[in-house]
Amino acid sequence: MKKMLSAITLLTASALALGACASAPATSPTATSTAATSAAAQNITLWLAGGDTPDALRDYLKTTYQAKTGGTLTIEEQAWGDLVTKLTTALPDANNTPDVVEIGNTQSPTFTNVGAFSDITDMYAELGGDKLLQSFVEVGKVDGKNYTLPYYFGSRYLFYRKDIYRAAGVEVPKTLDEFNATVKTITTKNPKNIKDFSGFFLGGQDWRNGISWIFANGGDLAKQENGQWTSTLSDPNSIKGLTQLQSVFTDASKAPKTAKDQSPWLYINDADVIKDDAKDPTKVTGKTSLAAATIMAPGWAHWSIGDLVKKDGKQVREWNDDTFGTFVLPGNDGQPAPVFAGGSNIGISATSKNQEGSRELMKIIFSSEYQQMLGKNGLGPANSDYTSSLGDDQFAKALIESASHSKLTPAAPGWATVEASGKLEEFFSKIAAGGDVTALATEYDALLTPMLNGKQ
Repeated sequence: MKKMLSAITLLTASALALGACASAPATSPTATSTAATSAAAQNITLWLAGGDTPDALRDYLKTTYQAKTGGTLTIEEQAWGDLVTKLTTALPDANNTPDVVEIGNTQSPTFTNVGAFSDITDMYAELGGDKLLQSFVEVGKVDGKNYTLPYYFGSRYLFYRKDIYRAAGVEVPKTLDEFNATVKTITTKNPKNIKDFSGFFLGGQDWRNGISWIFANGGDLAKQENGQWTSTLSDPNSIKGLTQLQSVFTDASKAPKTAKDQSPWLYINDADVIKDDAKDPTKVTGKTSLAAATIMAPGWAHWSIGDLVKKDGKQVREWNDDTFGTFVLPGNDGQPAPVFAGGSNIGISATSKNQEGSRELMKIIFSSEYQQMLGKNGLGPANSDYTSSLGDDQFAKALIESASHSKLTPAAPGWATVEASGKLEEFFSKIAAGGDVTALATEYDALLTPMLNGKQ
């Protein structure tokens, strides 16, 4: 039984409680109803998640929507950490729902399976069709119908300090084993003589980057058999990857065990704030003692990485090719390792009273102009025709190369429950703290399997 939006009950940050009462997700009768008002009369609201969409693109959407329809587009930014809870409260409420919603690609399966979004199958070809990023299309589909489509993708790759690699006498690694050994060597040599220095800064709760070691060793987070999902952290291949990762946590990263994947560029930037001859880094006023030679982050992080320079009276970060570089995380075979494909989907709320206006906004978002604007701002366009807009610099090349081997999290109905529960953060922090890998994996498989199937 597919779950109906009208049966969604309260969802908190730790669990989803989604009711069921019908055989298919809700469609959007208001989209075709003769009673529906025209798009020109509709003022609509778009919820964007986080700050990844630059202001220039937001302004373009507002002005273009107004010029095209005569209506007003209001954009509201929602914090990623609050998004699931807010959507669960707002989407069923026709008087308060946002009309169009950006949602994490990993959250899309849960909400599409309960009918939270309108059926836009009839727009699929017009919005890009098979040229759209298909892994993202699949997580927004139920029973062959499209409910959400990809907004942008952002694969993860590595940023490193060339100056520190040179000082440590190491080269850019070509395999995952070489990478693991290289970042340990840099940590041991600590060329900058910085307290709590990491060859590779990886937060203890950073599962989004940590799962790459599972994927690279042939493991996975979950599998589906006979309609049921099972957590597979204790699979032998997953255990191999987690064991490698634990060694990296122990020997190469001084990141806090409670750290997530937020703002790692702070630490690669701060690798130069303490001079080589510093005797006590903790006495440097206003500076962190945490610093790193390598971080892993989505491609758009490069806008936040660079030497500190003064421009127009302000201190800003400016990329310097002599100091910083990029490379793709290598796998065991020397090919790019499978990394988590970041990014978002976008869809129309099924309870929105402004279906026509919302469909017009979708057309603007998937237009060639906007898709290329995404690319020029370092966000992977949903439509493959426009990936060239990313450019041909090192960032574009690394993004495209890493995305070619990227993976999504499982398209299980309860995946949003898993993410909201914090269990993955908890599990990875225990791995980082040196816990028994096999015992922990078995324990958390038992906790996560019911969630994957929407039973908790």
